[in-house]
Amino acid sequence: MDRRETLKTLAIGSFGAATLLDACKPGTPPASKGSPATADTNGGATPGVDRQPEEIAHYQKLSAETFFDVHEMATIAILADIIIPKDEVSGSATDAGVPAFIEFIVKDMPDHQTPMRGGLRWLDLHSHRRFEKPFTDLVAEQRISIVEEIAYPKKAKPEVSQGVAFFNLMRNLTASGFYSTQMGNKDIGYVGNAPNQWNGAPKEVLAQYGLAYDEKDERECVRYDS
Repeated sequence: MDRRETLKTLAIGSFGAATLLDACKPGTPPASKGSPATADTNGGATPGVDRQPEEIAHYQKLSAETFFDVHEMATIAILADIIIPKDEVSGSATDAGVPAFIEFIVKDMPDHQTPMRGGLRWLDLHSHRRFEKPFTDLVAEQRISIVEEIAYPKKAKPEVSQGVAFFNLMRNLTASGFYSTQMGNKDIGYVGNAPNQWNGAPKEVLAQYGLAYDEKDERECVRYDS
């Protein structure tokens, strides 16, 4: 799978926008304020992050709950690292804490619970049909062969449509989780809002159009580096 070109677009595009809009519905605290992908270790009160008491309480409540069991979390971790493996640029999805992010998201956004749990069960049933083992017990080549059946919607057979829907969701959550971490930001070269210095339009460009800054602009608004 193409890691950066496809996943960057996916994370920044359709799912990222949909998730942010859904997470910011009235009465629903934004997932980014409590998700483990940006989670803190001081009870939800990250220094420099302005959280309301109810947001901190919501974060702490969900963090204390457990949705996925051990086997489900192991499966999620394997799939996440297939989707975003470790490479020469950055760590894998699990290195970035994506499984914990997904665990949090399904508790914060319950509409994901049935599709995720149902999809994980479908995956194990399909794995048993093909290899007589659960997905976690397969060797790497067997896992990839199953993923290739469901990772490309336009090529997938109708009988694996449930697996396709599940993998689409899993891929979206993985990309969203990974690219909301510091590791993911570095992976795509995103630096966020940073102070900089604007030295005005280059003199040669201004000259090309017969323009120039007046003395006041040069003194108060622009400064050219020597």
